[in-house]
Amino acid sequence: MNSRIVCNPLDLSYRYQDIRTPFVGRSVHREAADPTVVFYRGRYLMFASMTRGFWHSEDLVEWTLQPSEKIPAIDYAPDVREVDGALLFTASRKTKGRFFRSVDPFADDFEEIAPSDVAFWDPDTFQDDDGRLYLYWGCSHNRPVSGVELDRSTFRSLGEPVPLISADTANRGWERTGDDYVAEVRRGFAGKVMDAYIGDAPFIEGAYMNRVGDRYYLQYAGPGTQFNTYADGVYVGTGPLGPFEYDPHSPFSSKPGGFITGAGHGSTFQDRHGNWWHVATMRVSVNADFERRIGLFPAGFDEDGVLFCNQNFADYPMQVPDRAFDPWTEAFPGWMLLSHRAAATASSSADGHDPALATDESVRTWWVADSDRPGEWLQLDLGAEVTINALQVNLADHELAQRAPKRRDLAKATFGKRAVFPDSQPTEMRVELSHDGVEWTVVHDTIGTREDAPHAFVALPESRRARYVRVTAGAMPFGGVFAVSGLRVFGLADVPLPDAVGVSGERHDPRTASLRWDAAPGAVGYNVRYGLSPDKLYHSWLVYDRTELEVGSLNAGHAYWFAVDAFNGAGITPGAPARIG
Repeated sequence: MNSRIVCNPLDLSYRYQDIRTPFVGRSVHREAADPTVVFYRGRYLMFASMTRGFWHSEDLVEWTLQPSEKIPAIDYAPDVREVDGALLFTASRKTKGRFFRSVDPFADDFEEIAPSDVAFWDPDTFQDDDGRLYLYWGCSHNRPVSGVELDRSTFRSLGEPVPLISADTANRGWERTGDDYVAEVRRGFAGKVMDAYIGDAPFIEGAYMNRVGDRYYLQYAGPGTQFNTYADGVYVGTGPLGPFEYDPHSPFSSKPGGFITGAGHGSTFQDRHGNWWHVATMRVSVNADFERRIGLFPAGFDEDGVLFCNQNFADYPMQVPDRAFDPWTEAFPGWMLLSHRAAATASSSADGHDPALATDESVRTWWVADSDRPGEWLQLDLGAEVTINALQVNLADHELAQRAPKRRDLAKATFGKRAVFPDSQPTEMRVELSHDGVEWTVVHDTIGTREDAPHAFVALPESRRARYVRVTAGAMPFGGVFAVSGLRVFGLADVPLPDAVGVSGERHDPRTASLRWDAAPGAVGYNVRYGLSPDKLYHSWLVYDRTELEVGSLNAGHAYWFAVDAFNGAGITPGAPARIG
């Protein structure tokens, strides 16, 4: 049975946002980001920006949205911790912050208990083993992440804030702004600059603290949520306010390649079995910069105390064992992507949105039907009969500002006009498999149910042999068109494994390495793994259709080891590590 399998981005009922900006006008799109997960009274509770409540789960696999009318709906980066046996909630405020307490969140008993004497953005609270309470915050391109101890009764500061983390792009390549670490000035109407920061000036933000043994791990995000390089780094200290030292294994959470990118501004937590996980923000950022999703990754601390995430093939299916497990060897079920560049046809296509865009392994491009009628379909020919274990249907928000009702009565945030639609929207679909493209077997059908599953992941109870896949639309959000950014098929193909490849290159910049490798016949893509030693290749960058990569995320003053794993529908052929620089 395949009942404990998930696939990033997590298939959550992401709320729709109504955003108006001077640069793009009105945009209606889904958004959730900056997640905090807490294990409270036997359940996992996940709070995320723009959610009007929280998701809860018993197993980290199935999540249910629990609405709330008590906590702020549009305060960004909510932080929730268990403090003195109750949940303590706070979120970003340019004015003085607010704290809420709950002992029964399912009863929506959140009660505002005290105002803060600190104005903060991206807050994180942390209660140490001795009961003392701390607050961390910061989200700026020119101010540091700071921390201060709080009085547990009044939530007022005890002493002056301590600056803890600032950017250092001269030595940390991964903090540089821009897709693939290449800065770009974007301009909107009348040539106005669209970004709040230009060039090599990252936002340092998203603090989160964990204590493991006698070490304090203060995590932070950079360089910006709209980049594929959005990631989390870490400082390690001997106390909750330091002194801290930067960990050169940073970023410990980073996903610059693959179908959906980004793995920044999140939280690190333990499940009921003691396994560590990291939950973080993944980007779409097409309709608006803040169009984002949530990803879940196995994590841990190695024998040297290094914090890591396993983000190899991090948008492929992942197992969530109901026990303690090894995050490197037991998370991946071995199902490979079978749909990359598969021949795609459709019932119709809008101009500029042809069916091939549903198989190019990019969440930022999509096929669009040419009408809003239910029954529009998209079909793949995988080229040969294969073994299928799972499918993922990723929907895109296409021109919904023209269809969604205007919500002038909803609250607006302090930085601009922004509203949250209170209701879920339907994403009805039927998924079928076929041997010959004539006779079809239904493996998933939600038409008529009003189910909201924008990244529907279907793990089949038993594997099936098929060559063709078809997905047919029912009702879509706001009566809009059927738009698919990724119809992804996972399983195994009857082909030989690709040959192993070697890697070469040079360090032409202290923060950058240029890599090359020979193409492996039959390879679909390559997973580039790298790190500070051959046994700590904790970073990865998955690429398709290329045999070179410029890795700009390195820390100056440290040698790196690289390995390139070739893969196709049969599996993965690991490459040998090589030292470069």
